[in-house]
Amino acid sequence: MNRIFWKSLKVTPALIGASLLVNAQAQANEEFTTAQSFDTNSEIIDQLDKYSAEGASNSQGQVTSVNQLSDVSPTDWAYEALRSLVERYGCIVGYPDRTFRGNRALSRYEFAAGLNACMQSIERLIGTGGVSEEDVAALRRLIAEFETELAALGARVDNLEGRVAFLEDHQFSTTTKLNGEVIMGLTGADNGNQIIFGDRFRLALETSFTGRDTLVTRLAGGNIQSFTGGDSIIGDPGGTLNQTFNLGENGNNVDLDWLAYYAPISVGSREIQFFLAAAGGIHSDYAPTTSPFFEDFDGGNGALSTFASSSPIYRIGSGAGIGATFPIGNSSFTVGYLAANGNDPSDGAGLFDGDYSALGQLNLAFGENFDLGLTYMRGFHKAGSPLFGDITGTLVANNPVLTGSQFLDYESDSFGAQAAWRVSPRVSISGFFNYTDVNLSTDNVALCPDSNCNDNIYSYGGGVAFLDLAKEGSVLGLFAGVQPYSTRAQDFVDGAGQLPLNTTPFHIEAFYKYPVNDNISITPGIIYVDSTDQTNNSSFIGTLRTTFTF
Repeated sequence: MNRIFWKSLKVTPALIGASLLVNAQAQANEEFTTAQSFDTNSEIIDQLDKYSAEGASNSQGQVTSVNQLSDVSPTDWAYEALRSLVERYGCIVGYPDRTFRGNRALSRYEFAAGLNACMQSIERLIGTGGVSEEDVAALRRLIAEFETELAALGARVDNLEGRVAFLEDHQFSTTTKLNGEVIMGLTGADNGNQIIFGDRFRLALETSFTGRDTLVTRLAGGNIQSFTGGDSIIGDPGGTLNQTFNLGENGNNVDLDWLAYYAPISVGSREIQFFLAAAGGIHSDYAPTTSPFFEDFDGGNGALSTFASSSPIYRIGSGAGIGATFPIGNSSFTVGYLAANGNDPSDGAGLFDGDYSALGQLNLAFGENFDLGLTYMRGFHKAGSPLFGDITGTLVANNPVLTGSQFLDYESDSFGAQAAWRVSPRVSISGFFNYTDVNLSTDNVALCPDSNCNDNIYSYGGGVAFLDLAKEGSVLGLFAGVQPYSTRAQDFVDGAGQLPLNTTPFHIEAFYKYPVNDNISITPGIIYVDSTDQTNNSSFIGTLRTTFTF
């Protein structure tokens, strides 16, 4: 539509503004065309009703002066028309941010929607003599011109109303969505283990009470057991051969494995991201891991192994607790606390008398392509409690305080650095370094007076991800690093006292996630771990992972 067209119809400046009014309907037209979601369609109906009700009442979004539209100035060619429509006819509503967006293109359907709203407002003025005969005649010509579009628009609205009504009558919940993930994995190792095929499933109920918060109730089960490292000097290894889909194997029973709540809290002009976990919380639930395309929170769309997913520092401690992220310009600061036995009222348990871990992390953003995380973790661990939860690292690293055959209570101070660099839209590089200083707890110092029971744990790794290879959404990931290992390993020997455990568990991994469609992906991959339990044992693991999401 242009000014020549309007001149041929001899429409007054008041009606010229009607063409601009319907720009506020652009979003509605997009939804009419695609009909992508019932929720958005419902909003469209509400918006059309709102326009239809203009003039009858001064609603919160109604503009009463053209000066309230921040992107309209007196130099605009349609300024007088808009002012007439606002001040004379009262049939203009801007966007919630008080913009009009008058330069956007419009279709005939959009024009029909806006014209219908404005006509209803003008119609109420006709009886009072507020509209001239010339305007009425021009209005009648416009009605005839857009009769087809108005009829089609009405049919579309009726159809959407019916679909929304059906959804409201049959929906699972007005506040809760159900998300699911099923993994089927074919995997095998070369160290005497059998080739196996199994599954892991998750069902997450995500509930929002305000539209911005989320209560997550996740049920899970699976039957894929972890591989062992073959003949081991001190027993099976810790978590060096763990893949994400074999965590929490329970014979396909259904368990509650995670219960957490997320909510933003406004403090002045800042918004704090708040996290509360009642069960199954880990620090990566709320702290940025700075590991894009490898981290999928033990899901089925990232790296195969738990070690390649993110820094092991986030595996120190788990359970119930709290966390928060505070914005600092473009960066942020995260703090959190988790207790492994927070629900246990007995001595040596509870929130503060049992295993716990406290995190502090500075999240630095350097532009849009480089992120850096600096992390400190303080932990207390009861005798026999694995440092990294037996999820990753060697058995010696996970049980660093052992004198003779006796495990002792210990404390840990961990320091980590994580970085990610988006080299290009299709290439991302990320890596981490982690150091943990382990010391006997104060009550046990007398049991090991020469401090030989203390330990230092190291871990580091990095990977590169290539995106959209062969198909959009695909990821080729290459990763190499050293799993958490103990520097005291040479103190542990076999029964004959001959073989020191002094090697490092070097880890190499490659995987390719291929999306079959939006809900199914297939990921073949291979993992090699040298010195699975800080001996000369090594393992190759081959995996074909299929992930279904819904």
